[in-house]
Amino acid sequence: MRAGASGHLDPQLPMLVIAAPAAARFEARRGPGALSRSLARCHGWGQTALAMTPAFPRRALLKAAASAALSGAFGLPARALAAPVKAAEDEFFLFIHASGGWDVTLWADPRNEGKGLVDPATTDNTDTAPLRLWVDAPGPDGAKTFALVRPQGSSLAFGPGIGALAELYDRLCIVNGLAMNTVSHPDGTAFATTGRHLSGGRTTSSSVDAICASELGAGQTFPIVSVQFPSAVVGDRLDRRAAPLMVADIGTVSRSLYRAKPYDTDEDRAAVTALLSEEARSLAARSLHADTLNGFALQSEGLGRMLEAGLQDVFSRGKLVKAHPEFNHAARFAKQAAVNAAFALEAMRRNVVRCVSFASIGFDTHTSNYRQHAATQQELFDLIAALVRSLDGTPHPTRSGKKLSDHTHILVTSDFCRTPQINTAMGRDHYPNNSAMVISPRFRGNFSFGKTDAEQLLPAPAKAFQGGPRPIAPPDLLATFLFAFGISPRDHLRDGEVVPELLRQS
Repeated sequence: MRAGASGHLDPQLPMLVIAAPAAARFEARRGPGALSRSLARCHGWGQTALAMTPAFPRRALLKAAASAALSGAFGLPARALAAPVKAAEDEFFLFIHASGGWDVTLWADPRNEGKGLVDPATTDNTDTAPLRLWVDAPGPDGAKTFALVRPQGSSLAFGPGIGALAELYDRLCIVNGLAMNTVSHPDGTAFATTGRHLSGGRTTSSSVDAICASELGAGQTFPIVSVQFPSAVVGDRLDRRAAPLMVADIGTVSRSLYRAKPYDTDEDRAAVTALLSEEARSLAARSLHADTLNGFALQSEGLGRMLEAGLQDVFSRGKLVKAHPEFNHAARFAKQAAVNAAFALEAMRRNVVRCVSFASIGFDTHTSNYRQHAATQQELFDLIAALVRSLDGTPHPTRSGKKLSDHTHILVTSDFCRTPQINTAMGRDHYPNNSAMVISPRFRGNFSFGKTDAEQLLPAPAKAFQGGPRPIAPPDLLATFLFAFGISPRDHLRDGEVVPELLRQS
């Protein structure tokens, strides 16, 4: 902006606001006009209007500096990041990890041509009989490869492993070309779910599911239930009430909640729980370490809620299978995942959980077991499609007239992807590229972001980030996911920029 004779500011030039006392001291030492000349030389601003203000309050200055830092770190305007509206505490989250590293050329980033390093899936290396969407197309060396799956009305293209999710293309936000910079299972798993690589074999940051549970579900009966998922809590930023309940099998919780009847009644247990909670809070009121004792009270109260009539059924494998036949409980690799999906649906319907995280197995295919890789993907994606449809048909427990799918958010990740070339054992090895998927009302549907090069399947620059053009990486995806729900990424993540292109415009 330019200061004219009338004192008004010309919007054609930049304006710098300087505290009056500081400007006066500078001019007294260097002479009239010295401040403007110095700024012009240092910053290349031919003319700069100086708005002399009273002494700038320190708190306001720090706030402005913090906003500028956030804007630079996450690639969004400071106004957008300064005061994000945190989501209400009746949103539900589902995190699914395809354990072992999936072949993205069979679903999200399909390749059906032999080009460069790429050996496409063909009838020579893939069992096509179970694949409903496999349609033969001419392949290399006389073999048959697959025709791309192009849902009607969509610009997206998939491989045959996408299964029933192809019908829900308008819900899918696909992220390709995720730069993993690792081919280690533990490191890739940690990077995909925390945004940080391992250090000395140890997780260095909390996982995205634990962060969401802490920020939006600490008061829930079960803030987070994690079944063979790489959940992690690191440091002291998260609410300890939201520490993941980590189990190998949902039935484990059902057995833990079982109480024998001969020795006491439900009323006896409720009375003991109330007494323990009251005693803990009484001690907390007189203690220098009230948080610890209040934690005991919360544990007692939480146990009481867990033992409410009927809650044990939510964790019973047999009852979950019977209650939700829409999931394929006879699947070869996704059988356990089907039970976990049934639990997630039931626990959300009863409003006793905020986040559910689980893994699906069978994707680490180095040898001829690669023949079943596409079918393994189809099982997982069929399960997710069935889950989304069930969420569509289930009322939200606290929002009248809303469906669970209106307020449920799904993030699907994997360790990394598999090599574009077939190895000598007729399988595919680890590769430092990846894809991910988000199904959420807050993310764009029928949308794909990120890319890989045509000949090597390596991540290619997706956009101009703060440091210049580069591929998208897991920290960027996680930062965007948290930001979508009003959770400050900088409070929990060291790296990553928000990618506004992924978000649905409100």
